[in-house]
Amino acid sequence: MNFYVMTLFPEMVEQGMKTSILGRAMEKGLLSLEAVNIRDYTENKHKKVDDYPYGGGAGMLMQAQPVFDCYRAVTEKIRKHAVMPEENQRERRDGSGQPPSGTRVIYLTPQGEKFCQETARRLSKEKNLIFLCGHYEGIDERVLEEIVTDQISIGDYILTGGELPAMVMMDAIARLIPGVLHNEISADFETFYNDLLEYPQYSRPEIWHGKQVPEELLSGDHKRIEAWRLEQSELRTQRKRPDLYARYSRKQHYIGYLLKRRKMQYMDIAESLRRGRGEIVEASESGILVLDEAAGVYMIAAFEEEKAGEVAGWIPEEGAGYQFVVHQECLLKPLGQRFPIRECLPVYQAVYTRKNAVSLPKHITVTPLGTENLEEVATHYHMTDDRMYLEERLRSGNIYGAFIDGKLAGFAGIHQEGSIGMLEVFEEYRRQGIGRGLEAFLINLHLSMGYTPYGMVEEGNEVSLRLQNDLGLCISKECLYWVVT
Repeated sequence: MNFYVMTLFPEMVEQGMKTSILGRAMEKGLLSLEAVNIRDYTENKHKKVDDYPYGGGAGMLMQAQPVFDCYRAVTEKIRKHAVMPEENQRERRDGSGQPPSGTRVIYLTPQGEKFCQETARRLSKEKNLIFLCGHYEGIDERVLEEIVTDQISIGDYILTGGELPAMVMMDAIARLIPGVLHNEISADFETFYNDLLEYPQYSRPEIWHGKQVPEELLSGDHKRIEAWRLEQSELRTQRKRPDLYARYSRKQHYIGYLLKRRKMQYMDIAESLRRGRGEIVEASESGILVLDEAAGVYMIAAFEEEKAGEVAGWIPEEGAGYQFVVHQECLLKPLGQRFPIRECLPVYQAVYTRKNAVSLPKHITVTPLGTENLEEVATHYHMTDDRMYLEERLRSGNIYGAFIDGKLAGFAGIHQEGSIGMLEVFEEYRRQGIGRGLEAFLINLHLSMGYTPYGMVEEGNEVSLRLQNDLGLCISKECLYWVVT
């Protein structure tokens, strides 16, 4: 992730960001930060960047020219470091230039959309973020129209400039980038995870000012501790943020409804909601539509066949280009009438419903792979030729390799929406239990995180179905359909 901040006070941003956890992440190359002084791009010999607004009024306004030229310099630097098709590097004929691929230009303003954890999660998937920090009475509207992709506010109050909001946003976004936090899963279990506020926490001494640490936390019983923490999170959210609690309660209602109705068929939707990844777009007695924005996946189910058209109608117009997990065949026709279907893959859903870990073979070692393994992964993985997707999975630490005597023998991974799979064993290492060991590793990893492990098996893949049965996974009776529009 590369942060660029267009500002009148670069020292303020650099001194505030290059410390602590974020500073260490920059040293490790996980993040980069460049604060660019807008004054360096003014054509005024006195370095002025402001002038009086047309029509009168109090205060001064930042001019379009220095902001635009600063923006041009930043985007040119991004283009030089990017590997992209030539047509994407060319500017528009009017000479204004568009942000390079994978780049958002964010103007910090009280008029923007309210910043929240989901916005942070969405922006953490970008390669480059350019923050534009205003001052005085704002910035000439014409340059905002020309370059800005997002207008964002961190709250309904006025600050002297955009630097503090930019730093707030960079802090929230950076901690979602794999490797930035020491504890890889801690970002998923903090305040606002799955619409719940964080539970109370305690440290030594056991008694302080006459106040005792809750008995449950001293019990050593992990199930009892987790139950207490969930209860406290629910109570705290209900009391302090009834708006969040209402959303949480709705999710819990539909999780229970889905699992009671067809557990194996709907586990992916239930887990997406339970893990805090998916948001309910629409739900009723007719069906449910859930969006995992970060993965670019809609999950859709019609509870009655005659309601399929109604449920498909819930998908927004911008759904074109997304992937869909379609849970009934009857949804394919109305979906295809709305969006041209490019690919449709029938799959069965395999779910590990037990709580006990699976034993791993002792002759293999399983460790995360990195981007240095991209060529091997791309060569052997047959389900996609999207190298950018594979690179993202490797960069985020979600593909694991099995090694025998120090040599990579195969790999498996976790897809963006949360299913386990991506299993490939190199031909010379097959029939040695490596595939079983890799999937067992992923099952145990998800169990340790409190998840229910699940994956998709292509219809007709009898070898994989036998492996799922051997590992104790249950298979859905009906097919689901992976659809690309």
